[in-house]
Amino acid sequence: MDDFASDAGQRLAARFEADRPHLAAVAYRLLGSAAEADDALQEAWLRARQADITAVTNLTGWLTTVVTRVCLNLLRARRNRREEFLDAYDSEYEPRPDAATEAGDPAREALLADEVGVALLVVLDTLSPAERVAFVLHDMFTVPFDDIAPLIDKTPAATRQLASRARRRVQGRPAAPAADAPRRRRAVEAFLAATRGGDFTALVALLDPDVVLHADALVVPTPEPITVRGAEPVARGAMAAMARAQFTGPALLDGRIGLVMAPSGRPRLLLAFAFGADDRITRIDVVAEPERLHSTEFGVVDTAHRSQQDREPDQEEKS
Repeated sequence: MDDFASDAGQRLAARFEADRPHLAAVAYRLLGSAAEADDALQEAWLRARQADITAVTNLTGWLTTVVTRVCLNLLRARRNRREEFLDAYDSEYEPRPDAATEAGDPAREALLADEVGVALLVVLDTLSPAERVAFVLHDMFTVPFDDIAPLIDKTPAATRQLASRARRRVQGRPAAPAADAPRRRRAVEAFLAATRGGDFTALVALLDPDVVLHADALVVPTPEPITVRGAEPVARGAMAAMARAQFTGPALLDGRIGLVMAPSGRPRLLLAFAFGADDRITRIDVVAEPERLHSTEFGVVDTAHRSQQDREPDQEEKS
C-alpha cells in the first residue's frame, strides 16, 4: 500500500510540475495578480497531495479544478471584504514602479499584464466570482460548461449565461465607427510604446505641435488640475511617467481607443485622446478621479482571442 501511495504521489508531483505553466495561467487570469496566483498554486498543491487520486483518470483536468476552487474561494473572500469603489482610492495615491504588487516581482507582473491584456484584467475585476470563473475557464481555456457548472454550484445552462454576460462586459460598448479607427489605434499603441521605451523623438512625432494635455488634480497629485501645451513639453511629461506606462495598456473607454493604467487589474488612471485630421494627437486627458474612472465603461480593444467555438454559445442562446 505504501509503495502504491508513493507511486501515486510521484505521479501527482510529476503531473503538477508538468502542468504548472497551465495552472499558473489559469490562476493568474482568475486572480489578476502574480503573487496571489503563486499563493493559490501552493495552496492547491497542499490540497492535491492530501487527496485520494486513485480514481482520477485526467490529472490535468482534476488539478485545474483544484486550482479553480482555491481561486474561487479567494475571489469570494476578496469580494466580501472589498470596500466600495470610491473608498478604495487614496487621494494621496502616487503610482510607483512596484505598485502592481505588494510582494513579488513587478517586472514579472507587468509582463503578465501585457500578455493577458491590461484592459481585460480591468474588466475581469468587475465580474462576479462565478462570472469570472465561467468566462475564464470556457473562453480562455475551452473547459466545457458541464465541467464548470459544479465548481460554481450552477446548472450548465446557467453557467453558459454567466459566461455570455461576462463576454458582453469584456467586449464593452461597441467601438465608435470611424474609417480612421485603425490608424488611431496604432497611434495610441505607438504613444505607449514610445513612452515605455523613452523614445522622445517618436513621441513628439505623434503629437500635434499645439497638443494640449489636461491632467486632473489626483494624477500628480496637485491642488489644482494641470494643463500642458506643446508637443515637446507634453512629451517630456510622458517621459516622466515611464514607470506608470509599464502597467498601462490599450482599452476601449466608452467605446473609444485610449489607455488605462491598472496595477493588478484595478484602474488608477486613464488617458483619453483626441486626434487631428492628420491623425496626430491634439489633446490628451489624464483622469484619476475615482468618480470619472467609475463612470467609464472599459472594454477590450481586441477580442480576437475568442475562437469560433467560443462564439457558438452566443448563437445557441439566441436560438
